[in-house]
Amino acid sequence: MYAIVEVGGRQYKVALNDEIEVNKLDVQTSSTISLDKVLLISDGKKVEVGQPYIKGASVEAEVVGEKKAKKVTIFKFLRRKDSQKKTGHRQLLTQLTIKKINK
Repeated sequence: MYAIVEVGGRQYKVALNDEIEVNKLDVQTSSTISLDKVLLISDGKKVEVGQPYIKGASVEAEVVGEKKAKKVTIFKFLRRKDSQKKTGHRQLLTQLTIKKINK
C-alpha cells in the first residue's frame, strides 16, 4: 500500500515505514503529525485518486529530527567587469517516518 501526499508544496510517494525528508516544518521532535493533503492511495488492486485531494484520507507520520541538506554553491560572474561573487546555501529539512495510511 502506498500514497502520494503533498507537504510544503512538494509531492512525495510514501509507504509504511518509509523515511522522507521534507522542507522544515514547525513541529517538535518525536511527535506525531497528520498529513491531510493526500492525492492518491493504492492498495495494490484498487487505486483511489482525489480531485485534487481525497476526502477523509490522511497519513500519520512521526518526526524523527531535523538536519541540513548538502550545500549548494552559487557562483556569479560577469566577464570583463572584474566582478564575481560566491555564496552557498544549506536547506533545513525535517525527517519523517510514515506510521499509518488512513483511507
